[in-house]
Amino acid sequence: MSKTSFYNKTELAKLGLKSYGRNVLISREASFYGAGNIVLGDSVRIDDFCILSGKITIGSFVHISAYAALYGSKGIKIKDFSGISPRVTIFSATDNFNGKYLIGPLVPSKYTNVTGGKVVINKFVQIGAGSVIMPKVSIGEGAAVGALSFVNRKIKAWTINAGIPVKFIKHRDKGLVNNANRFLKVKE
Repeated sequence: MSKTSFYNKTELAKLGLKSYGRNVLISREASFYGAGNIVLGDSVRIDDFCILSGKITIGSFVHISAYAALYGSKGIKIKDFSGISPRVTIFSATDNFNGKYLIGPLVPSKYTNVTGGKVVINKFVQIGAGSVIMPKVSIGEGAAVGALSFVNRKIKAWTINAGIPVKFIKHRDKGLVNNANRFLKVKE
């Protein structure tokens, strides 16, 4: 048996994930912290040098590209047919940088002020390369976020957004929903 860049079924089972579906491809170079809190659906691919930490639920037909980091201490949910491009960072919690509190994971919590909330990325969402998603953000179904965007607010469904901070650019076509439905019928 030849070695590939992805874990085989036996190795995948040893990662300690809470659960995972069929056709899951995880790079041997990806890192998991708290794997027992991570759920993966069917047909999920996680590429080289990704970091997944905390409470993360990923639906089916989701691709997490190289160097993406998902910090899910307060929860991250990525729904079906969504994509996370290279070097995207998703934070569900953040330190307070106002100068009144210490910062960092090695400082006792009574001296810090970590806040946050669950991040939800709905179905058919695409996040462009190098974007940063902040805590408590919900990205509506079918939305697209352009490369190098800073997402610090809710994104409406079926829109294209980009910038620092992110702003609405235009509406997005919903045709991919029909393609997904046809794909799923053929797959059955």
